Amino acid sequence: MQRVTLNIEGMHCGGCVKTVERVLQALEGVQQVKVSLDKACVDIQYDADAVSIDQLVGQVENAGFDAQPA
Repeated sequence: MQRVTLNIEGMHCGGCVKTVERVLQALEGVQQVKVSLDKACVDIQYDADAVSIDQLVGQVENAGFDAQPA
């Protein structure tokens, strides 16, 4: 298992947090997602053989947020 933190811009409320959680958990290989609205980031535990960091970033961006690895 790998871990990565993504900085996310555009989250303003609990609904945004739930959206980020939902879209990331939908990806195969994502094991755990912890979103922090206060820190504007998400910590992700994932299987690097199943999903890439670029895919994680793309999934968040497709949901309407700006994301980049911390």
